[in-house]
Amino acid sequence: MRVKIVGSAAGGGFPQWNCNYRLSRAARRGMPGVRSRTQSSIAVSADGTGWVLFNASPDIRQQIAQASELQPAADAPLRSTPIRAVVLTNADVDHIAGLLSLRERQPFAIYATAQVLATLAANSIFNVLDPAIVPRRLLAPTQEMAICGADGHPTGVIVRSFPVPGKIALYLEQRGDPAADFSSDTGDTIGVRISETGGRGAVFYIPGCARIDAALRARLAGAACLLFDGTVYTDDEMITAGVGQKTGARMGHIAMSGEAGSIAGLADVKIGRRIFIHINNTNPVLDENSAEHAAVKAAGWEVASDGMELEL
Repeated sequence: MRVKIVGSAAGGGFPQWNCNYRLSRAARRGMPGVRSRTQSSIAVSADGTGWVLFNASPDIRQQIAQASELQPAADAPLRSTPIRAVVLTNADVDHIAGLLSLRERQPFAIYATAQVLATLAANSIFNVLDPAIVPRRLLAPTQEMAICGADGHPTGVIVRSFPVPGKIALYLEQRGDPAADFSSDTGDTIGVRISETGGRGAVFYIPGCARIDAALRARLAGAACLLFDGTVYTDDEMITAGVGQKTGARMGHIAMSGEAGSIAGLADVKIGRRIFIHINNTNPVLDENSAEHAAVKAAGWEVASDGMELEL
């Protein structure tokens, strides 16, 4: 099974279009060790021919252009794609907006939870993806599911989804109640365990997670590879940077560092390879020469970058 990280940044990408924070400026200048990144998405293939996308970011056209595996083969029909399905982990804009770029009456399947499917159904703009051509299928929570293309043919990719602590999408929040708690543990945000038919290895993809609880620790124990929420290094990072007023927790993302952070929370859990993904433009680990990047590496973690490949 091949796993390709096609996007490793959080919403807005890096550098974000309107961000003038020091890291975004460094990326625009081409500073060594500060690499640009598109918004979070991975692609998985069990046979090297058909691919399953996990999340469809607004950068999807650029991501396909940068990944030959996701482009039509030279001998393929005039309208074709190796993308057989898209699995959505939540309804955030940076995970579903790319669906609108796949609107050329090209068959593929969409898999998502009941909450995310309801969000797509409630917004008529997603009807540009005719359900008769692009079927929408329910990801049953905690059950193993074979991912199939629009024609029902198995891709060889197996997914087990599970709810993780998170929050509802920003645009679904009740704007009239700023003190409300928009957290959710019931499937608005999910993680996925990805494997292949007959395979023994698996990768966990959890680009959004608000905290690490006992259930998640138990689920990840023994994992061969984990791609985990690396949005912020410290909870108050955006406030300290002067670019926002929200903490990581308020946005539904656990910090990397600190006693309640993901590095500490998973330190004693047996995991083969640990990789942070979905990294915000204020996170100092984006600078490969920073003390924070060195601390992450010393703790046994890697920082995802666009184009990184894994093989299980």
